[in-house]
Amino acid sequence: MEGSLFPFLPSFAMMIATKIAVKERKIMQKMNVESFNLDHTKVKAPYVRLVGVTEGSSGDRVYKYDIRFKQPNKAHMQMDALHSIEHLMAENIRNHMDNVLDIGPMGCQTGFYLAVLNNDNYEDVLNALESTLKDVVNATEVPACNEVQCGWAANHSLEGAQELAKEMLAKRNEWQDVFAS
Repeated sequence: MEGSLFPFLPSFAMMIATKIAVKERKIMQKMNVESFNLDHTKVKAPYVRLVGVTEGSSGDRVYKYDIRFKQPNKAHMQMDALHSIEHLMAENIRNHMDNVLDIGPMGCQTGFYLAVLNNDNYEDVLNALESTLKDVVNATEVPACNEVQCGWAANHSLEGAQELAKEMLAKRNEWQDVFAS
């Protein structure tokens, strides 16, 4: 390329190719957060998936589940509906299953994480979730929907939460199918 008007092009192209290769390696490397290692293009929502098991020093085990309502990168829950179904599920799931530690929304607004202590029965989780979502459909109000008990009390939709619950229940037979065929 001696005498070329654009002598920087070969080195510029090499720099771009190197940056792309580095970026691809970063995507492929194992990360600390389990969901960052999940290929979100391969899953098929809705589903319920065991994410992992953490054993404590006394032998207790925490089972963490991914409860995916919406297809990643294709759809998400509206914030007021997500917020309300979070309140409803957090309050009601404990009526159907012992040892629930927490249920909380994913930042991507496509699902929730459920943490359960010392219960490795997947069917128990599915049945408790089904009963809880039926409670949501039949609810007449969102629990703790006030400024004393909630950090954003103005951001709720009972109707939106009920629609999400109905959508999830309508596909109950698909919850065990995590990956698209």
